[in-house]
Amino acid sequence: MDFNSTMKESAAELIDRRPIATRNRKWAQAVTVWLASRNVSPNAISIAGMCACIVAGIALGLTSISDYRVLWLIAALGAQLRLTANMLDGMVAIASGRTSKIGELYNEFPDRISDAAVFIGAGFAWGGNVALGYIATILAIFTAYVRSAGKIAGAPNEFCGPMAKQHRMLVITLIGLYAAITPRSWQMIAFNDLQIGLTSLGLAVIVIGCIITVIRRLGRIARALK
Repeated sequence: MDFNSTMKESAAELIDRRPIATRNRKWAQAVTVWLASRNVSPNAISIAGMCACIVAGIALGLTSISDYRVLWLIAALGAQLRLTANMLDGMVAIASGRTSKIGELYNEFPDRISDAAVFIGAGFAWGGNVALGYIATILAIFTAYVRSAGKIAGAPNEFCGPMAKQHRMLVITLIGLYAAITPRSWQMIAFNDLQIGLTSLGLAVIVIGCIITVIRRLGRIARALK
C-alpha cells in the first residue's frame, strides 16, 4: 500500500478535517498502514479512543479515595490515547478507502462521551470540583456543537482554540503527569486563606478557555457565512 499516494488522492477529504501536524510523522503513517492492511475498522479505533477516556475518567475519580500515583498516569495516558485514536481513525479510513457518513457519526459521538467521562471524572478527582467538572463537560460539548452547527449552515469546520479538543486533553495530561510525581500537598494552591486544588484550577482554565473558544468560533463562522 502506497500511503503517500493514497493520501494525495484523498486530499480533498482532508481539507475540512482538524489540522494535526502529527499526521505527517513517519510513525503515524506506519501505524496507519499497519492498521489498514489488517482491515481494522476506523469506527473500532474511534470506540477504542472513547474507552480510553472512560478508563481515564474512572482513574481520575478514584484519586479522591486512593493515593495510588498510577491512577494519574492512567488518566494522562487515556487522554493522549484518545487524541491518537482520533487522528488514526480518519487516516485509516482514508488509507483503506472506508470513509463513510457512518464514520462521521462515529467520529463525533464517541468524542462527546470522552469529554464527559474525563471532565466529570476530574470533577470527582482529588483537588477537583464536581460543579466545575460538569460545567467543563457542558462547555466542551457546546464547542463541538458550535462547530457542527456552522458546518450544517454551510461554513467550513471551525477548529480554532484556545480550548479545542487537543488543548483540553493537554490540560488533563499535564495535571495527571504533575500529580503522579508530586505529593498531594503540592497539588493544592493557596489564595489567601482559600485552598484550591490543582485539578479544580485546571477545570477552571478549561471552562474559561471553552467560553473564549465558543465566542471565537461563532465569530469566524459568522464571517464565513456572510
